[in-house]
Order: sequence, then structure tokens, then C-alpha cells
Amino acid sequence: MQPQRRWLIHCATLLVLSVMLCIATLPGARADDDKLAATAAAAAPPHIAQALPHAFASGSGGFRWFGMRIYDARLWLDQPLPANSANAFDALLKSSAPFALDLRYARKLSGKRIAEASADQIEKLGLGNPGQRQQWLDQMRALFPDVQEGSHLSGIFTPNKGVSFFMDGKAIGQIEDPQFGKAFFAIWLAPETSAPELRQALLKKSAGE
Repeated sequence: MQPQRRWLIHCATLLVLSVMLCIATLPGARADDDKLAATAAAAAPPHIAQALPHAFASGSGGFRWFGMRIYDARLWLDQPLPANSANAFDALLKSSAPFALDLRYARKLSGKRIAEASADQIEKLGLGNPGQRQQWLDQMRALFPDVQEGSHLSGIFTPNKGVSFFMDGKAIGQIEDPQFGKAFFAIWLAPETSAPELRQALLKKSAGE
């Protein structure tokens, strides 16, 4: 091959590569990547998707205690609530569909402390009698593991059954008591919750809220 012909082929190859590089860095190309990333981020974790076939994120928000970030929460629903729902939490409980709450912890906490804090909130809401609350506390102490920064603790509510718990996507046990399920999720979702801003964020895409 003549030197001049080789040089022309080399220039043409460089031109094609340059055009391909420009296309890859166009705003439209980046937008497609962003859409894919957003879609992946919005997909329910496998253990939640298995229990909620049509899972969608209702909302998410963070919880702080005296300025310290404790965890980020995300509520997953399996179906939209009725448009005339005056109280989203009551509508969730009356629905035949499961729902899930996933907490991503921002710091190290003991499972015992998580159980005791949950029991304290249930008592403040006035749910359950003393005997039930003690039983629930014992069950939570037995189930809840210690968490580290980045740990995920999930609870999946099954109507007329109770709550299944998962640590980083792995099943850790169940509390098969519908009344416990109502009391546990009331901590975040009841109108009387001690964290009304987080409740509003979690129910952002729920009808009637």
C-alpha cells in the first residue's frame, strides 16, 4: 500500500473515532445514562419486589435526632390508594395489598436499642395493652440485629398476618400478629406520629395526603 493511501486511511479512522466520541458526550447521550441510573435507583430491592409485584416508591425522607442523621426511610406500596382516602394509613391497613418500609441507617446502633425505641413510640401512640407491648418488645429484641452505617432494615406488612423483617435483603424473622403490624408501622405513618414531616414525605405519592 502506498504511503499516501495509508495516511488517508489513518486520517479517516481518526475522524470516525472523533465523531463517535462526540456523540457519546452529547447531552442527549448523558441524559439517557441518567434515565437508566434513575430507573435502577427507583427499582424495588429484590426482597421487596418479591412481596410487592407492582412495587413503587410512595416517598422517602430522612430522620434526625438533635441534628444527627439516624436513617433514611423509603415507603413502598403495591397499589395506589383510593383517591378519596382521608387517612392514608387507615387506607393501607384496610387494603388487601402488602406494603414495605426500608430504613437505611446512617450510624451504628444496637438491635436492642432499635427495639426499645420502637416500643417507646408504640406506647406513646397508645397502641396495644401493656401485655402486648411487652411481648412485642421481647420479639423485636430477639429479631432486630445491630446495624452499621449503610445497613438496611426492612419491614414488609402482610394484611391479616403481620410483619416480615429483612436485614440487607436477607430474611431475619417474622412477627405474625396483625395488631403488631399496625402498631409498628404507625410509628411512621399514623397521623399522630412524632415525625410528621417524615410521614408526609413517605406518603408523598399516596392519594388523599
